[in-house]
Amino acid sequence: MYPKAVRLGLVGKLEYRKKIFIYLSAIFIVFTILVLLFQYKRERDFKRDQIEVSLNNIAELTYNFIKRKGLDQNRGMGELDSLYLYSPNENIRVTVLDKTGKVLYDTEVKDVTTMENHLYRPEIQKSLNNGKGSNIRESATTGYEYYYYAKNYSDLFIRTAAHYDIEVKNFLGVEKLFLFYLITLFLVTWGSISLITRNLSLALLKLKDFATRLSHGEEIKEKVQFPKGEFGEISEQIADIYDKLTIAKSKIEIEKNKLYSHLIALNEGIAFFTRDKKKILRNNHFIQYLNIISDETNISEERIFEVKEFRKLNEFLNQYLVEEVVIKQSELPHLEEVIYKDKRSFNIHAIIFADKTFEVVIRDITKIEKQKKIKDEITSNIAHELKTPITIILGYLELLKENHLETEDRNKYIANAYKQSERLSDLIQDISMLHKMSEAREQFKYEEINLNELIFEVKESLNLSLKEKDIKVNIRLSKPIIIKANRSLLISVFYNLFDNAIKYGGDHIEICLNNYLEDSNFYYFSFSNTGNSIDQKHFLRIFERFYRVDEDRSRPKGGTGLGLSIVKNAIQLHGGEITAGSLKEGGVEFLFTISKS
Repeated sequence: MYPKAVRLGLVGKLEYRKKIFIYLSAIFIVFTILVLLFQYKRERDFKRDQIEVSLNNIAELTYNFIKRKGLDQNRGMGELDSLYLYSPNENIRVTVLDKTGKVLYDTEVKDVTTMENHLYRPEIQKSLNNGKGSNIRESATTGYEYYYYAKNYSDLFIRTAAHYDIEVKNFLGVEKLFLFYLITLFLVTWGSISLITRNLSLALLKLKDFATRLSHGEEIKEKVQFPKGEFGEISEQIADIYDKLTIAKSKIEIEKNKLYSHLIALNEGIAFFTRDKKKILRNNHFIQYLNIISDETNISEERIFEVKEFRKLNEFLNQYLVEEVVIKQSELPHLEEVIYKDKRSFNIHAIIFADKTFEVVIRDITKIEKQKKIKDEITSNIAHELKTPITIILGYLELLKENHLETEDRNKYIANAYKQSERLSDLIQDISMLHKMSEAREQFKYEEINLNELIFEVKESLNLSLKEKDIKVNIRLSKPIIIKANRSLLISVFYNLFDNAIKYGGDHIEICLNNYLEDSNFYYFSFSNTGNSIDQKHFLRIFERFYRVDEDRSRPKGGTGLGLSIVKNAIQLHGGEITAGSLKEGGVEFLFTISKS
């Protein structure tokens, strides 16, 4: 039979170990369940978002196609079949409804007149309130189960749906490997808790038993093994050390966050490595650029040393990362090179530190290289364009100087030289405006402008040219358009569009300027003429500086080759975009937007 103090110690030991084991186990079980629930919801929401992004893209594509083709209930939606003819998404269903819920088109139902009104479908009702809505259910029309996604536009509902088959269900399902991982982690941790509580309870109960026995005045004959020093002193030291560690950790965390924030904010890709080429730290741009250069979508940062494009970098590192080489802090070796990949340019800079850790920086210099190339081309083009009128002017002046000409010939040469000087003046003026738009945008002042008045003012200034070529002008502006803009830039936009149509469209044509749409951010315009068409191949370059569709036709008519480039730059300065295309019945159409703000 154990002595009373020993029996009490054993009972206390068992109760303490049991309590701490139960407490820690309960905490871990709750934590595991919360993590599991959070991961389940997070993963399912993420996968639903992936499906909805895909369905939303199809809805956007469908709506833009309808607007561009001008499809409506009267004309019919049959042309939408061509949009999905080569679509890789064979299990996607698309339905177009008007605002009353009437079905106008369905990819899986040929005769949509047999379909009932869809206004009260759950996904449609959700889109009425939230702009978009989704639902999983069986179709009353086809009998199949779908994952529906509906989007509410100003004049239509576009509903896209994916067959809710085994593939989609599995995609939306939760990764079972994670559940298995949690269960395994739980069992391992539970075993660890049991072992930890056993060892911890032995140490603490020895101290407790020793203190209890002393308090009861029990004589202790055997040598008791317990931690050196008094428990209170240990506690104080631990608390003091913990406070110091907390302060130090806090400072380190602040500096670490600063470093992370700086790396994230950088446009360059940057990574730090150990002397063994193991990653220490990197930002997202580094992986993005590495993916582009290596043509691999799932490459790790440490694989950079296996990519053939970084052969020179690897040779540089191998030269200095050997034991025999000593690196001085004042003479850190570095490498800089340019890698060209798929029409993109990347500057690679590496530096090795004294402890032989090193950093690699990747900068995308495509834009800089392109701008340099463009500036070189522009300089060459300007020299060429200026040379032509100057040569002609000098030629006429030399004729006037060297020959005694009749009055009629002399006046003719003077008139021709004057015409070329005007062209030279126009060219210099256009070049100056383009330079100002690209290099000194802040110099343009913006004020409230009545766009209707400005457009009619431009038309009036060209009335003589319009009458000479018997050109009709049809301007359709639904209401006064008041915007904050730069007056001279907008005059240049509409003047150049009208002037191009007059010069190159031909006689007896019609020019139409139409404000066909507006939303909360933009006004949408179309500018078209029924005259001469342009070959489709030119539309990709029509807005380039000095680009001419027909050199032989353009020069005699006095064009500088900068008009449409000025139009594009001026519209972009007003927050818009412009595109050009051919009309089916012949002629050219420009579609552009101007920001309301």
